[in-house]
Amino acid sequence: MSDLSLLVSGDYMGEKDNLEEFFSDDLTETSKNEDSLADKKIKAVKIIFGILCFLLFSELLVYKYILPSFAVPKVSVTGLQSYTAEDFAEKLMPFSEANWFNFDVDQAAAVISNDAGIDSVTIRKKFPDKIYINVEERIPVAMVFLMDNGLSSALEVDKNGVLFPQKHSELTESSFLPIVSGLPIEYMAQGMRIPAKYRPLIEQISKIKQMPQQYFASISEICVIPKNSGNYELALIPAQSKVKVLTDRALNEDALKYMMIVLDVLNQLGSDVSEVDLRYGSVSYKTR
Repeated sequence: MSDLSLLVSGDYMGEKDNLEEFFSDDLTETSKNEDSLADKKIKAVKIIFGILCFLLFSELLVYKYILPSFAVPKVSVTGLQSYTAEDFAEKLMPFSEANWFNFDVDQAAAVISNDAGIDSVTIRKKFPDKIYINVEERIPVAMVFLMDNGLSSALEVDKNGVLFPQKHSELTESSFLPIVSGLPIEYMAQGMRIPAKYRPLIEQISKIKQMPQQYFASISEICVIPKNSGNYELALIPAQSKVKVLTDRALNEDALKYMMIVLDVLNQLGSDVSEVDLRYGSVSYKTR
């Protein structure tokens, strides 16, 4: 009887152990399934988040770079002095419908350089919609007047002798431009320069203008007087006097100082002088 009890008890205990092991394995499998499902959910969330980030980044690229590059570019012009932004807007009108990709830098530079008052131009494109234009205007050192069909038009001359239309509406005290008359100029063409024989005179004027003293504030006109030999001499017309001062081609600071000293002496003498001759190393004058 006791043996039977032990057998039954042993069988029962074995059955119990088997059940516990079965349920333990089942719980472990369920836990693993739950962990696997949680991992799949996390991976799915990461994938969805990555896709959303990619779409957001792509939209940012489209709106910040792609779309602007296909629109009309934003043009910035620097270096302007006598020109205005409206002047360049008119010049760039043929490119008004071009996007950043189609904007022809070389052609735009050619159009701008075609203006006689522009010395040089550089154009740079910056993705996605920026066009940077830097210009160097010609700096005038003197003025000339051209007669065309009875009408007089003012032209300016830079240090290289290039002629270009006057852009300054009025001259300030710091930008006195001497008038040079007597130059053989009968017409105006793009990029035209004064005859080579007179370019040293323009170079001399340019050097004097770079000095801190405003010598040309006291000279209203520089007259070029041709000589039979093919050369020329100069006649200076002071701004505060009606006296004509004859001099040679050496227009420099010493010559101007000498002229001013002579005029001061004549004014002190009270002579009614109409012309002073400083040529040939001597001083002579004519009275009215």
